[in-house]
Amino acid sequence: MKNNAENYSRRSALKKMAGTTAMAVAGASLAHRLSAAEAVLDSNLKGKVNHSVCRWCYNDIPLEDLCKAANSIGLTSIELTGPEEWPVLKKYGLTSALPWGAGKGIAEGFNNPALHDELVKSYSEVIPKAAAAGLTQIICFSGNRNGLDDEKGIENCAIGLQRLMPIAEKYKVTMVMELLNSKVNHPDYQCDHTPWGVALCDKVGSDRFKLLYDIYHMQIMEGDVIATIKKYQKYIAHYHTGGVPGRNEIDDTQELNYPAIMKAILETGFKGYVAQEFIPKREDKIASLRQGVQICDVA
Repeated sequence: MKNNAENYSRRSALKKMAGTTAMAVAGASLAHRLSAAEAVLDSNLKGKVNHSVCRWCYNDIPLEDLCKAANSIGLTSIELTGPEEWPVLKKYGLTSALPWGAGKGIAEGFNNPALHDELVKSYSEVIPKAAAAGLTQIICFSGNRNGLDDEKGIENCAIGLQRLMPIAEKYKVTMVMELLNSKVNHPDYQCDHTPWGVALCDKVGSDRFKLLYDIYHMQIMEGDVIATIKKYQKYIAHYHTGGVPGRNEIDDTQELNYPAIMKAILETGFKGYVAQEFIPKREDKIASLRQGVQICDVA
């Protein structure tokens, strides 16, 4: 059931665009939880990893409170945010390492030529806004297959994306397509294997188009995470975390060895961001976020 909840929550957030900050929870209760979380672990980080967090996983925490928590933990980014939220992040000295605010969501993407005009218009409007806000990446999606074979999907996506490369290159904003699993969370999604995404990058032929390697999703689809990261590191602009199975905390309650994965990422020379994108299962969500950052904060 938790996977269905994740689908609904994230897809709803993407479709509504930015600025739809979640309803506030009780202030006193939240303040208590934040204070408790700050006492859990030392927030001094080693400085080798750029840490981010995905907004949608904490939708029940008001954005300003999440910004304060991010500062206390040592995060420098809250991502999957849109244009109306970026000024709030700036107020707290934060960036959005991988924003959204364009497109039609996960299921309707660049593999459908009928959507190209709409998608090009949407991204053409948001890319300059992102650049003006000092942001350098923006998320995008392949869309669902709907009977389309993989080769045709790559061809269709490349045609649409190539229309946007001149504006992406002009504003120095990289479009980053997310690799998602089609087995559990996003049935029929086309960009569901790393080699497919790599083939698309080669077809588009611009350094302003790269991949978001979601560790959770790709563990489900193909496994062999560390070897895949090493093999395809030049195509990867961003990483997401999540515990397998269940998409919850990334500690020893799940199967992935995140410290080893993070060391492998750093060994590739990666200088971008790694974002926590797990759904906290524990009551104290900020404490879980702090723990996740500490687990990934390798030297």
